[in-house]
Amino acid sequence: MEKITYPIRINRYLALNNYCSRREADILIERKVVQINGKIAQLGDKVNEGDRVEVDTRKRDAFKNYRYFAYNKPRGIITHSPQGNEKSIQQVAGLPADVFPVGRLDKDSHGLILLTNDGRVTDKLLNPEYEHEKEYIVRVDKNLKNIFLKVFANGIQLEDFKTKECRTEKIDDFTFRTVLTEGKKHQIRRMCAAEGYAVQDLKRVRVMNIKLGSLKMGQSREIKGTELDELLKQLHLDQDGPS
Repeated sequence: MEKITYPIRINRYLALNNYCSRREADILIERKVVQINGKIAQLGDKVNEGDRVEVDTRKRDAFKNYRYFAYNKPRGIITHSPQGNEKSIQQVAGLPADVFPVGRLDKDSHGLILLTNDGRVTDKLLNPEYEHEKEYIVRVDKNLKNIFLKVFANGIQLEDFKTKECRTEKIDDFTFRTVLTEGKKHQIRRMCAAEGYAVQDLKRVRVMNIKLGSLKMGQSREIKGTELDELLKQLHLDQDGPS
């Protein structure tokens, strides 16, 4: 968790302690379920070191019902902000209106993407410092050479950064599996291009402990039970408050 520097605004304090996102914290404050030293908190209040902050979790109607989904994104569907005739995941997936994709999967790629209405998840999942695994199956335009897979795994210097070390495994002459712990824009495509390969197909099959499995293209399923418990544990989150 990011180190807290006092004094700190109450909404940021709640977010850093994994109660909720800052926007959701403002809602809890408006609904008068947050106290600082026994006094109902107001928007903009600040917390000092040693202050006692309490959130009345008994008032369940004040809290958002967090939900989490796995979706198999088809090619041609945009993750965010469609233009012209493009369609976004939220427009075609048939999921609750308040859930949003966590991260991106580019238009020409397909496979697993997570959606949720839990604003706490975004930084926890996407920040590369946490090194959460994402697994992909990649098909390229020509025979794979072992030296390419070794270079890919050791990290490739791109125009603006060097990629982190990752795991690779050859599946056949044109296809390999890779597990990354970062997710820069078009990273796999750029890494392949830097070594003279063009990506023909890119499929994400796992995010942390959540697997695509037999989920068909365009279908979704809710993440719950022990699968959800493990995901939240790895993210150091809890559905009912701070961890």
